[in-house]
Amino acid sequence: MKLLLIGGPKFVGYALIEAALARGHEVTTFNRGLTNRSLFPQLEKLHGDRDGGLAPLESRTWDAVLDTSGYVPRHVHDSAQLLAGAADRYVFVSSISYYADYREPRAETDPPEPLGDKPDDRLLADYSNYGALKALCEQEAERAFGDRAILVRPGLIVGPHDPTDRFTYWPRRAERGGPILAPPDQPVQMVDVRDLADWMIRLAEDGGSGPYNATSPPRAITFDSMLEACGAADAVRVTEKFLAEQGVEGWSDLPCWIPPDDADFAAFQLVPVDRAVAAGLTFRPLTETARDVPEWTGKAGLTPEREGELLAAWENRAA
Repeated sequence: MKLLLIGGPKFVGYALIEAALARGHEVTTFNRGLTNRSLFPQLEKLHGDRDGGLAPLESRTWDAVLDTSGYVPRHVHDSAQLLAGAADRYVFVSSISYYADYREPRAETDPPEPLGDKPDDRLLADYSNYGALKALCEQEAERAFGDRAILVRPGLIVGPHDPTDRFTYWPRRAERGGPILAPPDQPVQMVDVRDLADWMIRLAEDGGSGPYNATSPPRAITFDSMLEACGAADAVRVTEKFLAEQGVEGWSDLPCWIPPDDADFAAFQLVPVDRAVAAGLTFRPLTETARDVPEWTGKAGLTPEREGELLAAWENRAA
């Protein structure tokens, strides 16, 4: 197949290029040329801007489009409308943040997050309109491609080249050794970027259609099993009350953990993925993902100093 990737070879884009080339496909990239310019020199690289600079895509055809960089509905509208007659499929990377709330597990037919009075022309610094924007972007892709649109809603994406530290913190923290502050056990969901990318390429090949939740099956991973896969040998389990008293934030201070008293996100890591699994999504062992994460940069997770303070406070409290 001839594939067009809208976005740079940074994380998901990098994995999609590798997966596509491994399956013998021809890849053209379209981006501003700002990220990892020297990677994949064998590819055709078109440079432009999806905000008014789509001219390099005109009068061209592809079998499928892979859109990893759509955050603003107007941008997805412009690219999808331009390419509707030039490609058979439009694979859009959305998010499980699409849904209005997570008081219960959300299937693909559940309602989207409303935009409300938030802007639709930019992503806010606090990401409070992220889910609603993704929902509107999906609508633009469907409006242009109909049932030829493939809408992928990943959960937490992890693995090689992950720039977020959201899972990376744990295997790198285990590697550092010593007692590890750990919250109470709970279900955790994530998907290795390589599994996601390979599956997306196969969806494009096979002619998938519509939305797919794309993360690990609910309860297949728990916080305890994740720590074990990361090689955490000395986890110090603390209580939710202690974490609240100490002002420890879920997801940022302790990545992958959500305080159970946050009712709006009670089922955020219990997303059903039956449709994606039926369409061929598979999952490698988490030990392999943990082994292949990049270095920890400190964007998420406790600093050694802060963790040391918390461990000391827990020890004093127990005494």
